[in-house]
Amino acid sequence: MASAVRIAAPAATDEETGRDPATDQEPGRSARTPRSLPAWVWALPPVAVLALVFLYPLVLVVQESLAPGAYADVFASASFRDALVTTVWLAVASTVGCLVLGLALALVIAFVPFPGGKAVAKFIDVFLSFPSFLITLALLFLYGTVGMANGVWTDVTGDATGPFQFLTTPWGVLLAEITYFTPFVMRPLLAAFSQLETAQLEVASSLGARPARIIRQVILPEALPALAAGGSLVLVMCLNEFGIVLFTGAKGVTTLPMLVYSKAILESDYAAACVVAVVNVALSVGLYVLYRGVSRRAGA
Repeated sequence: MASAVRIAAPAATDEETGRDPATDQEPGRSARTPRSLPAWVWALPPVAVLALVFLYPLVLVVQESLAPGAYADVFASASFRDALVTTVWLAVASTVGCLVLGLALALVIAFVPFPGGKAVAKFIDVFLSFPSFLITLALLFLYGTVGMANGVWTDVTGDATGPFQFLTTPWGVLLAEITYFTPFVMRPLLAAFSQLETAQLEVASSLGARPARIIRQVILPEALPALAAGGSLVLVMCLNEFGIVLFTGAKGVTTLPMLVYSKAILESDYAAACVVAVVNVALSVGLYVLYRGVSRRAGA
């Protein structure tokens, strides 16, 4: 039986089909290259949103603060000077307290093994999401005028009032700010400690170095950038803190944010409120630039 023989036809050449091998296009079809939009077009939506929700209100505040004599009147007032001094010393004292307490707690969590150490480190991340007034409210339940500590004291001694009345003073505001902002120092410190070579600690310990010397000569130099970044961040946030001062009920403590609230809401003096706000913004921006520089150096 004869087998069928299939002869394949020769493939058509590019010259016969008219196909352009460079573009692989059929004849009569023009090459179309995709055209991308300019970069400035993609930048328009976020810039427009930023200008609408932030820059425009800020411009209005600055414009209102330029009322005739507004800056002179505010700078000449004793209330502004007192608020400025109170804001600065509270922010500096809170930052120092957070640095000392945060460093001590971070060293314990990172280098002293104890049950639940990892859970405590993870809880710090959760703590950062808490609102500041929540911590202040917890301190009020503990040390407020009718708090638990005063309640136990009056029940035991029979006194009409308890001895814990510091929460409505500057020291109460200081305690609340240190309590709330210390984890903001601990977080970068724990990240820096996790990258520290344990071999350095083992070598220093084997050479007879005491823990205090190891901390001073081995751990602290590696942690200084993170410590400076965390301290700068806490300083900026303390300068702008409003909720803690308000919720502690410290009537004798007036910071710049509280003065803005008082001038705008209670006195309806919007020009003076805007002047104080501009001063507060200028302080915050200056410290934020410092914070970004320190964070960039620390690799944050």
